[in-house]
Amino acid sequence: MKLGLILLALIAVAWAVTLVKAARVEARAQADFPPLGQFVTLGGARLHLYQTGQGPDIVLIHGASGNMRDFTFDLVGRLADRYRVTVVDRPGLGHSDRLDRDGATIFEQADVLVRAVAQLGVTRPLVLGHSYGGAVALAWATRHPEATAGLIVLAGASNPWDAPLSTYYRVLSHPVGQWLAVPALTAWLPEPVVTDTIAQIFAPQDTPQGYGAYIGAGLSLQRRALRENALQRAGLLEEIRQMVPDYAAITAPVEILHGSADTTVWPQIHAQPLARQIDGANLVILEGIGHSPHHADPQTVIAAIDRAAAAAGPGAALR
Repeated sequence: MKLGLILLALIAVAWAVTLVKAARVEARAQADFPPLGQFVTLGGARLHLYQTGQGPDIVLIHGASGNMRDFTFDLVGRLADRYRVTVVDRPGLGHSDRLDRDGATIFEQADVLVRAVAQLGVTRPLVLGHSYGGAVALAWATRHPEATAGLIVLAGASNPWDAPLSTYYRVLSHPVGQWLAVPALTAWLPEPVVTDTIAQIFAPQDTPQGYGAYIGAGLSLQRRALRENALQRAGLLEEIRQMVPDYAAITAPVEILHGSADTTVWPQIHAQPLARQIDGANLVILEGIGHSPHHADPQTVIAAIDRAAAAAGPGAALR
């Protein structure tokens, strides 16, 4: 009995230390990587948006486990001389609040982002989504065609796949994992694991110089972000299955860009079928490029954005 009580006490102390350390990790991330932009509030949730530049409107939507800094690192600066660029932290990630505790679907995210950017005067933008954000961009275009001047899907998830949900996401999306594993990851995940994960995202290209120090990986390790990201990812496959029949109704100009060496979101499963499902869509396969074309070949991405803007027609995406 005495040994059992000692063991319980040790577990309680270890858990208390974990919670304190997790809170410190979150506080440090918030201090080191403060909000870049401004907040709008919808339904009680604060959403973080950053806007810069002048010209036709474009909205950039980041992928899973990320935040808007993936775009502000380089791409935003390349666009701001001729576009008004609005970048978002998707619900629950970066500095944005969660919409609820169930994990926001791509449809819920699209709905709230359309309303959020409208508060900044953006009503019919070009919409660019990367990776998971590509699915959100497609949900935006299918549910809100009146608010879509053009669509750029960048290494985007768009079609069903056969692989099961990874153990990582199965654990973190489970109620027990949300309660136990998430705080442990926030508190104790070693820095080399973060660095290696970033490198895998860019492979076969190298991580851009300065990216790791800029991106604010600690923001993705916040408990609310880990929980929300896992739930979003766990629900993605079924949500995409629901959305596929709606692709044929997209009439806005569509550019699809995907690296041939992308092993995170395979072009054969996603980009190539999507190009057949949307009438008039333009598919660009970037040879030898991995999962981050906007870093590996930004000029090709910008050329696609310019084509979509031109196809949208004079003034179609203007403020």
